[in-house]
Formats: sequence, C-alpha cells, structure tokens
Amino acid sequence: MEFNFGDRVVHALKPEWGTGVVSSAQNVTENGTACQRLTIRFDRAGLKTLSTAFAELRPADEHPSIEAAGAAANSGASGGEVNWLEQLEAGDLTERMIRLPEATRDPFTSLAARIKSTLSLWRFSEQGAPLLDWAAMQTGMKDPLTRFNRHELEQYFKRFATEREGQLKRLLLDAKKHPSPEIDKVKAEAPPSAKDAMRRMHF
Repeated sequence: MEFNFGDRVVHALKPEWGTGVVSSAQNVTENGTACQRLTIRFDRAGLKTLSTAFAELRPADEHPSIEAAGAAANSGASGGEVNWLEQLEAGDLTERMIRLPEATRDPFTSLAARIKSTLSLWRFSEQGAPLLDWAAMQTGMKDPLTRFNRHELEQYFKRFATEREGQLKRLLLDAKKHPSPEIDKVKAEAPPSAKDAMRRMHF
C-alpha cells in the first residue's frame, strides 16, 4: 500500500499512538525492497519517521474510533440527537473495551506471531500512562478521559486483562503441541511482565 501527503493512518502495532497524518512521503529501497519513508504526526505520539518496510500502517478508516461511531450514529438520527454513548453502553461498549486486537486471534497468521502479539499487550497496565495508552488503543480516542473516568477505565481494563490471560494460555497450550524454535524465541524476547504471566501459568 502506498501513502501520500495528508493520508490518515494508524500504526497496527501501536494503535495507542492514535491517528496519524502523513506530512511527507519518500519512496526508498530497504534491503532491495521498494518501500516508503514516511513522516507522520500522530495524535498521541507526536512526529515519527517510519519505514513501511517495518511499520505496519493501515488507513485510519480501518480502525474507527468510538467518537467516529458516535458521529455516525448522530448524523443518522431523526428528531433529535442520539446519545451514542448510551447505545454503546447497552453492550457494544463493553465488548469493544475488552476485545483483544485482531493480530492476537488471526488464524491466517502463524502461532508464533499470535503469541508475540498477545505478549506485547503486557505493555499495558491498570495504572498511569499505560492505562491511558490502552484506553486510546481500544477506543481510538486521543484523550479517553474526555468520555470515561479513571475508575471506569480500570474496571474495563481488569476484564481486558482476563481476556488477555485467557488468550495467552490457549496459545501456549497450542504451542506445547506444536513446539518450534520461533515460538521459543518469541517467549524469550517477551517483556518482563509477560514473562511473569507465563511463569504464573507454569509455561
């Protein structure tokens, strides 16, 4: 996929950075492969220079935010504004807040890749900046505290953490049946908090 000036993108592995706008795009070659070097200003991470050879960038409309969902609901309303947050709270909001990223569940990727994506979720915790980064990833909002208070985010995160641990356990049980050096490497390179989780699970 080729990006141009003004395109709105999301980093698939760092969605907590928020939406980015391409401010410059240069065609380059990386290890013999054509790619782009992009300068992108992200809502939450500032200015970044990334190569499409390494960064998994996606069009922003593939990762709609809760705010965008609300705007769409309101634009379709007749006879007054729809309270989209109340609609989401009826069930969709909880599901969205605890949903694991697609990369952790995609059956078309390798088991090692799914384990790596799941282990990377231990960069989030229920305190401080990591909590807000997690909330930004889940909602697509630049500042989740404009819609949620900290207590609400902590409660959602606890449920997300339960889903995260369950998914990791399922993947590691599968890995026991299909051991590989690639999986061993992924586990060895896991963040310390993820290694602690694996120890608690006896893996």
